[in-house]
Amino acid sequence: MADPFFAASRLVKRFGNTLALNEVGIELAAGEILALVGENGAGKSTLASILGGLTKPEGGSMRLGGEAYSPSSRVDAERLGVRIVLQELNLIGTLSVAENLFLRRMPRKFGLIDIGGLHAQARELLARVGLEKLDPSCPVGSLGTGTRQMIEIAASLAEDCRLLILDEPTAALTEVETERLFDHVLRLKKGGTAVIYVSHRMEEIQRLADRIAILRDGKLVASRPAAGVSLDEVIRLMVGREVGTGVWCAKRKRDVALRVTGLRRGSAVKDVSFDLFQGEILGVAGLMGSGRTETVRAVFGADRKDAGEIFLAGSQAPIKSTGEAVRRGVALLTEDRKDQGLLLPRPIRENVTLPRLRTFARRGGWIRLGAESTAAQSLTKRLDVRCRSIEQPVAELSGGNQQKVVFAKWIGADSEVLLIDEPTRGVDVGAKFEIYRILNELARKGKAILVVSSDLPELMALCDRIMVMSAGRVAATFARGEWSADRIMAAALSGFAGQGSQEAPN
Repeated sequence: MADPFFAASRLVKRFGNTLALNEVGIELAAGEILALVGENGAGKSTLASILGGLTKPEGGSMRLGGEAYSPSSRVDAERLGVRIVLQELNLIGTLSVAENLFLRRMPRKFGLIDIGGLHAQARELLARVGLEKLDPSCPVGSLGTGTRQMIEIAASLAEDCRLLILDEPTAALTEVETERLFDHVLRLKKGGTAVIYVSHRMEEIQRLADRIAILRDGKLVASRPAAGVSLDEVIRLMVGREVGTGVWCAKRKRDVALRVTGLRRGSAVKDVSFDLFQGEILGVAGLMGSGRTETVRAVFGADRKDAGEIFLAGSQAPIKSTGEAVRRGVALLTEDRKDQGLLLPRPIRENVTLPRLRTFARRGGWIRLGAESTAAQSLTKRLDVRCRSIEQPVAELSGGNQQKVVFAKWIGADSEVLLIDEPTRGVDVGAKFEIYRILNELARKGKAILVVSSDLPELMALCDRIMVMSAGRVAATFARGEWSADRIMAAALSGFAGQGSQEAPN
């Protein structure tokens, strides 16, 4: 590439003994979209952080628009027209939408903040990302994750942007919000903005990107034109080996493991009934606001249900708490593994054995560390959790390996019914297929698995049946061979007809 708009050469970054980036170099032309892919821990976020001014490299150089580029902070990078939107949101929940959008440059009149001007500018900015109906005075903390993600993106576009870095921007977005984001990114590209797009979703990459840069173990291993690159080739380059991408495996349907009838929970869950069979993977599709997560939380006892009955293996099971659910062999893998599924500062050993800690306890409450360590070692090996040791804090693991720890926790508890909310959110392609393998293995052993996912191709590739929820109700259930993307989406939208929008609220 002659005279690139942005160039990074031989960037090096270490964290302790870990070499996170090993002489990585990339180039972008103005108006080019470069997709950055790799396994969790490959160095993508580290590279993005360096480009966005959040982290200083220990070696290498960068140039932006023909000038040396070495930002000392995120603010310094933004001053030079480089903006980064991270997967971990950078909003203040107690402040309003407008205040978050213009936090460092509030409009003033007579030395005071001009509230009217602030809200007018906020409305204009929100309209760019399809949020023209959002009240700028609304506290950010009261909004859903998808809306907050769009606010973060809007904030990054408040000023001129020469290079935009997006780190997993669609992880919490609905299809409608994703389309709005894509439209805006393509408008920026047309205007000459260079974009680095970090994502695990190949369908997004192939739609948006001009080139794909692939990182593995801190090194740039390939840079390819996006057109014509196959999923198999990308995965092979990411993991350094061939990985089978077949997903669905035929499984023998057995007896009903979980029956839910007439389940109600506030306005989110309205008369939901379904059966889940032993050895089956049942998918749950739907838009944000459809009641998917609220349904599985009510079944698990994490939220108190208002009405309805739950049956396990044919017997009524009045589950009123999470502890009772666990004792009855029901597990919930939450969509937010960091806040609700893991003890991040604690070692892998403690996280893996947590649901059955009593089995390792001596009289008096002391833990038999030898037995606990043996069990944890066996489970981490079985699920191929990549770590230094089982004493490593979970916070230090990649997203895919953190998710494997969550699976190990419930597999160790030998749960018969697994309720899994967004199993592959934020994990790389290689780890995704490892998780699919684990789910199929569990189903073949007779475990009953319910999977909630916003990734429709994932459900269609993985599941035996797909149940579609809309506005708190079951709108349709399709067996394998009966569904199509159009039929599923029509069912997902059906319950929101007459609500003034086809998009579910966040």
